[in-house]
Amino acid sequence: MPFYHTLGKIPHKRHTQFRKSNGDLYYEQLFGTIGFEGMYSNLYHEHRPTQVKNIGEGYSVKPEVAKKNHIQSYRFRGFEIKPEKDFLKSRKPILTNSDCTIILAAPQENTSNYFYKNSDADELIFIHRGKGKLRSHLGNLDFKYGDYLLIPRGTIYKMDFEDADNRLFIVESRRPIYTPKKYRNWFGQLLEQSPFCERDIRRPYELETNDEKGDFLMKIKKQDEIFDLTYATHPFDVVGYDGYNYPYAFSIHDFEPITGRIHQPPPVHQTFETDAFVVCSFCPRKYDYHPESIPAPYNHSNIDSDEVLYYVDGDFMSRNDIEAGHISLHPAGIPHGPHPGSVERSIGKTETEELAVMVDTFKPLQVCEDAMPIADEEYYKSWLPH
Repeated sequence: MPFYHTLGKIPHKRHTQFRKSNGDLYYEQLFGTIGFEGMYSNLYHEHRPTQVKNIGEGYSVKPEVAKKNHIQSYRFRGFEIKPEKDFLKSRKPILTNSDCTIILAAPQENTSNYFYKNSDADELIFIHRGKGKLRSHLGNLDFKYGDYLLIPRGTIYKMDFEDADNRLFIVESRRPIYTPKKYRNWFGQLLEQSPFCERDIRRPYELETNDEKGDFLMKIKKQDEIFDLTYATHPFDVVGYDGYNYPYAFSIHDFEPITGRIHQPPPVHQTFETDAFVVCSFCPRKYDYHPESIPAPYNHSNIDSDEVLYYVDGDFMSRNDIEAGHISLHPAGIPHGPHPGSVERSIGKTETEELAVMVDTFKPLQVCEDAMPIADEEYYKSWLPH
């Protein structure tokens, strides 16, 4: 997280006595990453956060690979993923490698009867359809169409949706997800030339502090398995915390595109990064303004990374027959570019209304079994002349 945040009640000094009005101690927890070297927050609980009454049998949610794809371009029709009531069961892995898994989900109901914790990965959830509230032990965030929700690994949370029509694009990352270094100064502050600033980042604004004992079902993802644990106290019992490690929201509509006289390369759209992949936001913007510019992107080989583009809304000028919810996969080393006719159509245009999310991975992505029913296996032929 790029800056310090505090919420609720905390003591003057960390690792010191912090007592309730009756004299009992609150229980401190260090919630950190990368051992003791990464971002962390100090949390204060009504009860010890370690009280487990029962552990159930685990079941695998490891993505099943259909194709170890290296050279074939694909299109996936994302809105053909069928809705399911349960939040976790609705999550369908589409593409995966050892660093990340790209998931589509269409949940219809809230996570009402359990809490969820992903101990394997940070989660970046893009809200394509739906609105509601992300509730976590680190506070709550409202979300709506166009929001990215960045949920650090280990966060205990629930998703409350306002209705049943929800579409999510999710990236699970086994590496921590950060704002790009190139946008920050050596103090960590976002630079003037960054396409977004701290004002655009929405932090948790309310804590649900529940002083309750009982049986509380926690579903924990660990090593690609889901385990049911019964906790003896309510997981949302934090009275306060401070630090850098917490979930936050950022709207794609607050990304300010960087433009130029000639076509700008994809890194100007970068929004998040890890050491294994980057995430970019393609937003409505003015096109290039050189008098002889070609607004359509040039052909390129993507030598070092697979390119995934999730189409959200608007007119996708460089592609033919693309609709909202579609996903394209262009493997590393295989040239790709505008579809036939796109270059010519783009000349003279002054702006685009496209909205899309791109994920570029440095390791090849494998196509999952859940992707095959929505796959267009003839897509790689779409650059041939008609």
